[in-house]
Formats: sequence, structure tokens, C-alpha cells
Amino acid sequence: MTGFTYAEVGATLHEPLPAGYRHLHYRTYVGGEEVFERAAEAILTFGMHRRTGARIRTAAERAAPGVRLTVGAGPLSVPCEVVWTADDEDRAGFGYGTLPGHQASGEEAFTVERDARGRVWFSVTAFSRPARPLMRLGGPAAVLAQHLYARLCGRALKKLCASRTVDR
Repeated sequence: MTGFTYAEVGATLHEPLPAGYRHLHYRTYVGGEEVFERAAEAILTFGMHRRTGARIRTAAERAAPGVRLTVGAGPLSVPCEVVWTADDEDRAGFGYGTLPGHQASGEEAFTVERDARGRVWFSVTAFSRPARPLMRLGGPAAVLAQHLYARLCGRALKKLCASRTVDR
């Protein structure tokens, strides 16, 4: 894969995350096993992201490796590309990486997993560092924004699962 602004493409699939980046690990309970399929669909179709209020522009209806998307919030709009997806019995989600023009350099993954007891958990895993002056100047505020967005995604996913519908 080419065009990414970092070398460790796909690294959100495993631990440890690469050194030299800020790391984000966020995990929250979504519900019992009955919500797994709705949660997986909401993540894989970008419905969870849209429910947060983010503008998602992509030609694809579903996350798949190579799918490019633009994620916008407020005046910012950043380019990303899906680098991996998972869609199996107990785990679903995707990871996307930054492309030139993004304020950060790195990767972020959004997954839902069903544990051995049937509980469903949502996770965000990311590694990033500033790539442009705006992000460098933002410093701690940029880190806070990333953490807040992870929590916002978790809340949006819980609401989507509770409503029994999936926004697309």
C-alpha cells in the first residue's frame, strides 16, 4: 500500500503499537450479545461515525481495504484509507490510516467484540503524531479531541444499538 503518511500500516491489528507515536486505547461496554450484529453493521457501514455528527464522504457503502474516505468535523476535513477490516462471528470493525493532507500521521481502528460471556465491547485503538503545523500547535488539545471523539463514537454506537436501527 502506498500513499500513507506513516510506515506501520496495519499496526492497529496487534500489540504493541509502534513506538514514537501517541497511543490511544478506549474500550466501553455496548450490551449483550443481541447487539453484536447491529454494532458490527453500524461500524462497517460508517453509521456510527455519521451518528457522531462527522461528515463521511466515500464512494463505498461499507469499509473494505483500499476504500478512501474523508472525515469532516467543523471546518476540518481529513483524508483516510481503510487498511484492514474484520467481520467474523465475534469481532468486526476496521482500521484506517492517514493520507497526505491529514493533520496527523498514524492509524485508528474501531472494533466491536463479543467476549466468551456474550458481552459486546466497543474499542478504539490508535497511534498518531502531528503531521502538520495546526496539529503541532494544538498539542494537548489535539490529544483531548481524539479521546473525546473515541468516547463520542462509543455513545453513538450504544444509541444505535438501543434504537435497533443502523444509520448509513
